[in-house]
Amino acid sequence: MTSDNILLVQSSARTDASVTRRLSRELAERLGGTIVERDVAPGPEFVDGDWVGANFTPAADRTDAQHARLSGSDALVAELQAADTIVIGLPIYNFGMPAALKAWIDQVARSKVTFEYGDTGPRGLLTGKRAFIVVASGGTEAFGDVDYATPHLRHVLGFLGITDVTVVRADQQMVKGEATVEAAERQIEELTAAVAA
Repeated sequence: MTSDNILLVQSSARTDASVTRRLSRELAERLGGTIVERDVAPGPEFVDGDWVGANFTPAADRTDAQHARLSGSDALVAELQAADTIVIGLPIYNFGMPAALKAWIDQVARSKVTFEYGDTGPRGLLTGKRAFIVVASGGTEAFGDVDYATPHLRHVLGFLGITDVTVVRADQQMVKGEATVEAAERQIEELTAAVAA
C-alpha cells in the first residue's frame, strides 16, 4: 500500500543540518506516492484585518482584492485537500512550534472550508486522511510538561478532521545525543514497513 498523494510540510529554519527536514523527507519517500513539498520556513503571510474581512465575506460577494488576499490561503488549503497523507516536520523552538508553522495553521484553518460548526460543535472537513508529525528538539521532551508544540499541532489536525496522527520523535538531542535520532530512524523503518505490508 502506498500513499497516492503526500503533502510534506517543512518548517525548520535550518536547511542542510535540519533533523526534521531529513527525517520527514525520508518518511515521505519511504511511504511512496507523489510528494508535494511545502516549505513554510520563509513564512506564509500572517493573518491581518484584511484577511479576516475577506475570509468572512461569502465567496460570491468577495471583491477582486479580497479574492487576491485569500489566494495564498486557497493554495495551501488545496494542497491539504488533495493530500491522502500529510508529513509535517516540527522542530520545537522555545517550547513551541516555529512562528512560520503557526502562520500556516492560521492560513489553512478556515471555517466552512476545512472545518465547520454545527449543532454539536465543530466538525473537521478534512476527513479520511492520515498525518505523521516528525518532531525534533534540543532539550524539550515531546509531550512533556513544557512541550507546547506537539500537542498543539496534533489537536489542530484533529480539529480539521485528521485524527489518524502518528508522531515520530527525535527529541532531547542535547540530552540523549544521536541515540534519539537513531530511534526515530528505526521508528520510520517500522512504520513504513507496516504500511507496505
